Amino acid sequence: MNSFIKNILFWLVVGLAIVVVWRLYSQHQPRPTELTFSEFFEQVESGEISEVVIRGPEIEGQLKSLDATGQPRTFQTYAPEYDQLVDELRKYGIKITAQKRRESNYLITILSWAPILIFAGIWIFFMRQMQSGGNKALSFGKSKARLSSTQGKKVTFNDVAGVDEAKGELEEIIEFLKEPQKFQKLGGKIPKGVLLMGPPGTGKTLLAKAISGEANVPFYSISGSDFVEMFVGVGASRVRDLFEQGKKHAPCLIFIDELDAVGRHRGAGLGGGHDEREQTLNQLLVEMDGFESNEGVILISATNRPDVLDPALLRPGRFDRRVVVSLPDVRGREEILKVHTRKVPLGEDVDLAVMARGTPGFSGADIANLVNEAALNAARYLQTTVNMRDFETSKDKVLMGSERKSLIITEEEKRVTAYHEAGHALLALLLPDTDPLHKVTIIPRGMALGVTQQLPTDDRHNYNRAYLDSQIAVLMGGRVSEEIFLDNLSTGAGNDFERATELARKMVCEWGMSQEMGPIIFGKKEEQIFLGKELSQRVEYSEKTADKIDTEIRKIVIEGYEKAKEFLTKNRDSLERIAATLLEREVLDGKQVAQLARGETLAPIQPDPPLPPKEDPSPAEKPDAEKKIGQPPVAADPLKQPG
Repeated sequence: MNSFIKNILFWLVVGLAIVVVWRLYSQHQPRPTELTFSEFFEQVESGEISEVVIRGPEIEGQLKSLDATGQPRTFQTYAPEYDQLVDELRKYGIKITAQKRRESNYLITILSWAPILIFAGIWIFFMRQMQSGGNKALSFGKSKARLSSTQGKKVTFNDVAGVDEAKGELEEIIEFLKEPQKFQKLGGKIPKGVLLMGPPGTGKTLLAKAISGEANVPFYSISGSDFVEMFVGVGASRVRDLFEQGKKHAPCLIFIDELDAVGRHRGAGLGGGHDEREQTLNQLLVEMDGFESNEGVILISATNRPDVLDPALLRPGRFDRRVVVSLPDVRGREEILKVHTRKVPLGEDVDLAVMARGTPGFSGADIANLVNEAALNAARYLQTTVNMRDFETSKDKVLMGSERKSLIITEEEKRVTAYHEAGHALLALLLPDTDPLHKVTIIPRGMALGVTQQLPTDDRHNYNRAYLDSQIAVLMGGRVSEEIFLDNLSTGAGNDFERATELARKMVCEWGMSQEMGPIIFGKKEEQIFLGKELSQRVEYSEKTADKIDTEIRKIVIEGYEKAKEFLTKNRDSLERIAATLLEREVLDGKQVAQLARGETLAPIQPDPPLPPKEDPSPAEKPDAEKKIGQPPVAADPLKQPG
């Protein structure tokens, strides 16, 4: 209960206490004696009345006798219309006072009813809270699905780009809802479920929002984690309530985000007991395709882990249509850039097609972040437009991390990093079948002391043996360069060795690229979905085979190492020029590295524009940056694309 409700209850209790005290006090006050008109005249004739107050038909007065406290007794009576009343009273010497007729005292009436009204208000308030879900103890079995509002800004298919195939599939669903007879006359049935599958950030939830904006039918949205609570049976109850709401408003759409939270494979856990999540899944299966029909209710779900979903959930009749929302290609990335730059004032030098080619592997969320970072960078310099330089800075920040200019590095460490990165950069430039070199820097970024970045010219969906061998050689270039030009070896190549070994292991165990081992898969993927499956997994090859696998992995890595050593030894002069220029400039792009490799002289450095002065400078003490040891990841991993 929030503080606002607590304050209301506090003042209600205070008011109730005041009313109760007032009522108790008023009860102890002496009350006048009620007399009939006959008794009143008897008292007048006996001379017991000393004075009276006449207010219309109401007469109040005092008796000459005293009460137990020693005060004159009072009385009250009502007289009919009697003209001689005043004369009779004057005859007996009674003091008479005439006043206006007393109006009704509404305040006293309200205060007398106040306790009942306060208790009734508190009761109504709590009943409304229970109906709206404020009382969790009474509403936990209700569905938490939210009905999309027709007001406010809508997301339409015009706001979704880069996933044309998925848009086509979903537009057909909306068309079926609008014109069902067009399909039903040929015997077609409306799909019961649509499953959106794809990596994170590709726009699955955005597509659902677009469906909500385009469809003129009720649209319910809920997360998979909203079904399961700590109470037994809550998930199944919420599933039933959700589909009951859908049936009442059919035709309608129901969207469940992150379906894997409730739709995981059954029977994979350890031990007995009652699994609440499985019961929720069972109820979902029955509601989607059970004895009762759900005509007009279409379920749309999104997940980035379709491999963990229960097979019964994926069969036809439940999720009839599976829509893959993959990473956008170069044309799709350009369309996404156009969507996100609609409200961004772009400079004349901005070419979105070039940006799209330079961001392979980016998802829609990555591109949105890229545009936002570019706009923020332009705002720092008080620019009126976002230029290409801002986009390049933003891309480097997203891909390689922010510059850590405050990190203190010794000259010796800087020299080691320069030769290490120069080895990577030169091999990326010289070796065939590699991704083009984009940029090399010895400025610490993120967790790295230096970074060599490669970007493919086209989207890669398949990798051949020559490309993978060259990639391993590029990874070995940093250590080889240290061996040739430096006396001591550093720990900076640790991450390079790890990635090269992982790549070689996949070549041998998963991709069948070893002549010795043949086209056979050894072992399964490292990521395990459930603990129960992991414990029951059997070893699929012998120790002798494992020794052969290790030998083949070592052979592939050593071949890459020897290839790197051969190329760098032949091009010692070029490597020294690149390393020396890196020490001087700290950042080189691919064209500049190619010029240095050919022995050409680079153009003078163009300084960055100065930041505008701050209006209210407040000096802050900055602690010395902690010195960190370790070498950065280098050339772009072909298996782990950015984003």
